[in-house]
Amino acid sequence: MEPKAKVKRIFKPKQSKVEDGCLRVGVFSKGFHPMNGSRLPLVRAITEDDEHGCRKVKDASFEQEILLTPSNNSAPCASQLMRSLTVEEYAEAFKSFLEHSTEHQCMEQFNKEDLPSIVDSLGNGKSTINILGVGSGTGEQDLKMIRIIRAKHPGALIKNEIIEPNPQHILAYKDAVRNSDLKNVSFTWHQLTSMEYEKQVKEQSLKRKYDFIHLIQMLYRVEDIASTIKFFHSCLNSYAKLLIIILSGNSGWATMWKKYRHCLPSTDSGHYITADDVKVILEGMGLKYQIYEFPSDWDITECFTDGDTIGGHTLDFLTGTKDFMNTAPQGLKQSLRQALGQPECSSKKNGRIIFRNDLSMIVVNS
Repeated sequence: MEPKAKVKRIFKPKQSKVEDGCLRVGVFSKGFHPMNGSRLPLVRAITEDDEHGCRKVKDASFEQEILLTPSNNSAPCASQLMRSLTVEEYAEAFKSFLEHSTEHQCMEQFNKEDLPSIVDSLGNGKSTINILGVGSGTGEQDLKMIRIIRAKHPGALIKNEIIEPNPQHILAYKDAVRNSDLKNVSFTWHQLTSMEYEKQVKEQSLKRKYDFIHLIQMLYRVEDIASTIKFFHSCLNSYAKLLIIILSGNSGWATMWKKYRHCLPSTDSGHYITADDVKVILEGMGLKYQIYEFPSDWDITECFTDGDTIGGHTLDFLTGTKDFMNTAPQGLKQSLRQALGQPECSSKKNGRIIFRNDLSMIVVNS
């Protein structure tokens, strides 16, 4: 695939509205995964007026019991059987997503075509290059980027720090390091969320500076997106870069979140944010940045077939809901499928339904 031309777009997210009788409710999860596998606590503001409806939310280790009564007697947008995914369930749904999408191939293309020139000036000739990965999961993408930085700076010592709260992911990351052939690279893991790390640095007045910081598919699950970006940008050295990888404003996800949000269940927790929102934040901070847009596809054909295992994983990942296919009210499931089939979200190729999973790689200068 050839990357799309770099474009500059500004999108101001609108407040979600009550549509089709559905009252939206924010679910406060204790550790639902973002796309790269990191566990980050989250808060999403509830802006809808719910005085005409009733709701009941019970949060206990991902277990949500949700009862919504629409004001117009239409079908509810969640049932008592619906709940958010656990860590293990998310991992299974995410594995299926990767197997049927080109997300990793998209990142590989970015690594090959653009990342080498981006990291070429890191450190401005220093003998040590400091890297920080935020929400790095099992480290697959981290190690690939480190190899590219090593090739560009063969004589430098690389100190790589990782913020990752999931202990299983840290163990897997360490195993990957032991099995790698990397030399002159040190690794330090912090079993913390990004917010815990920020709090620790500020409370202890630590001076943490890095030459390269990356936030890969993790901003959906932080409490204050602007504050998070501002903090990590403040941790950059001179001649340093901050890399943010996030869903494109042209993706099918963006259309779902802006136009068909009422079709998503209340168990779908987290921020609905794309590169367009990040650009607004960066411009408000007066920061210079470059954007690399890459098309990415996700085959969602099976999600339109009841009882299909792959289709079940697809809907679970799309909605953040356990067994959405069998627990969602029929009206909600039908509305979601109709939205997914719209040309703004997906296209048909060789009889398959392909969802637009386009990514934006945003590089912010220090």
